[in-house]
Amino acid sequence: MLTFTVHEPPDPPADRIERADRLVFVKDGFSWLAALFAPLWMLARRLWWALLGYVLAIVALRLAQKFGGLSESTVGLMTFGLNLLIGFEADTLRRWALDRKGWHMLGSVSGRTVDECERRFFDGWLSSQPILKPTGDGTPSPRRRWPVLGSLMGARA
Repeated sequence: MLTFTVHEPPDPPADRIERADRLVFVKDGFSWLAALFAPLWMLARRLWWALLGYVLAIVALRLAQKFGGLSESTVGLMTFGLNLLIGFEADTLRRWALDRKGWHMLGSVSGRTVDECERRFFDGWLSSQPILKPTGDGTPSPRRRWPVLGSLMGARA
């Protein structure tokens, strides 16, 4: 079973199709790419603070090896452990970076496949989003949700 969290950028567009296009699904679980190629994975995901922390940790391990008397095998084992930790926490690092940039988590969704997760999320989310239709002057306006209330107030639905 796959689980994803869904994130929306700050100041999303009004149109639900454009909003849906900009959503980011972050997979929950272990990432082999992050574990095997941690610095490259962080560079590709633009996780600058995480990359800086990783580099500082590796430098600290190398300094401990040189001046602290740690053996090369111990430093190698600790580096392997650090990479494993990054593999397990890769999704958390991505969520943290998105949160720092002002993105909002809309929710989470589970399913057997990525397509099923996306379908489940959009089935529930799209129905709660306004549909924009063009007005007489060509600019989009939000759909009225209560046509009876709108007609009582003198507006056309």
